[in-house]
Amino acid sequence: MRLRRSGWMTVALLAASLWWYGVYASRRVEPEIPTEICFVAAPTPYDPRSGTAPDAPRAIPPNARCPVCGAFPSRAPDWAAQVIFADGDAYFFDSPLSLFIYLRNLPRYAAGRKSADIAAAYVRAVGDGRWIAALQAVYVWGSDVPGPMRRGNLPAFRNHTDARDFITRHGGSVTGSAGITAERLRALEPSQPHPAGRHT
Repeated sequence: MRLRRSGWMTVALLAASLWWYGVYASRRVEPEIPTEICFVAAPTPYDPRSGTAPDAPRAIPPNARCPVCGAFPSRAPDWAAQVIFADGDAYFFDSPLSLFIYLRNLPRYAAGRKSADIAAAYVRAVGDGRWIAALQAVYVWGSDVPGPMRRGNLPAFRNHTDARDFITRHGGSVTGSAGITAERLRALEPSQPHPAGRHT
């Protein structure tokens, strides 16, 4: 069966189109996917009607987001932490780990704020769940218990006795807030392997 001239032209145009699409597709540049997502969490302002002091620990608002990872701290209240600035603004965190990442990288997560502007910081104590001052708490580094979102942990305790009881069951080592160095934080971040079993 012979194709008419118009049929041959249609076939030729189709072949040329397919060739051009192949050339274009091979040269097309894929969009660059960012390796880091910028998340800005809104502060929770102080409410004078709350009946609490401006620098006292506050209840976690259900819609508060962690400024480090974007999680909702209210969904893991036993791990939560918070920081309160002198102007009354509070930020809530999914864990002490996120709190210390924030404190060590304040210009990155809170542009325009300084460490001197912080009025108080609190973490939840393992066991009774009460708020305790973050700088006075005792922490366990490197246990086998993952924190929220299955990431590295840094559980907080009221005293060394409670921390050592936890270590008996889950491993790790005791450290104070001064021992939570930038190097340790990098080791605990989710992109790094979990340090269970490592002791320093």
